[in-house]
Amino acid sequence: MTDWPGVGIKDVEADMKIQGQGVLITGASRGLGRALAEALAVKGAKLALVARDARPLEDLAATIRARGGTAHAIAADVSVKAAVHEIAGRAHGLVGEIGIAIHNASTLGPTPLRLLLDTECEDLAAVLETNLVGPFRLTKILAGAMALRGGGTIVHVSSDAAIEPYPRWGAYGISKAAQDHLSRILAAELDGTGVRILAVDPGEMDTVMHAAAVPEADRTTLQRPAEVAARIVSMIEDEARATSGARLLAPSWSVP
Repeated sequence: MTDWPGVGIKDVEADMKIQGQGVLITGASRGLGRALAEALAVKGAKLALVARDARPLEDLAATIRARGGTAHAIAADVSVKAAVHEIAGRAHGLVGEIGIAIHNASTLGPTPLRLLLDTECEDLAAVLETNLVGPFRLTKILAGAMALRGGGTIVHVSSDAAIEPYPRWGAYGISKAAQDHLSRILAAELDGTGVRILAVDPGEMDTVMHAAAVPEADRTTLQRPAEVAARIVSMIEDEARATSGARLLAPSWSVP
């Protein structure tokens, strides 16, 4: 976990666009989700952290609270239809209105990765439930309230697999390509409401998911999740450059 030596969360002057905002992050227990939670906590966000694994999620929330931040763990699976309203309801009860939602929870499907024609239909369906349908369900719940308030930001964490036809990445790539287009359509339909929809390609990172997909990769060549999280937070803050409907590339994003 990234440390903030000698710095308490409340000692940092937070950006007013994020300070005090209710933020929901899925897939928050590790990797990029965890790094985003840490970065947004420093900015003064009130965090509702969602993941399937309760223990690492609760450890993260406790660590953020010990440093002066506001964070709550919600152990739940976004791919389960019955869980989505509970996630949204608990998040609202814990941190208030959700001003920022980050759909980061994701699954590759079975590993080692398989050719698409060797992929079971049930495995493709499971990937779509987590990577596409779950975010859609949560957005349906959250976006209306954002529109009524006249503002809010929804971030879909994408992948270069949404653009490039990598062999053996079929289920994951299909889900991310569909998620990208979901972002564009939502942005068009919510135009004028103040709700901003972003799709962010984080680039290759040193994460458990990447290691499962590409075990032979040289980890030293990969981005650190904390570096990517800082760029995504900058995108959330920078409404002029990160406009609704945009597909943004984290590796090429410059942080002021």
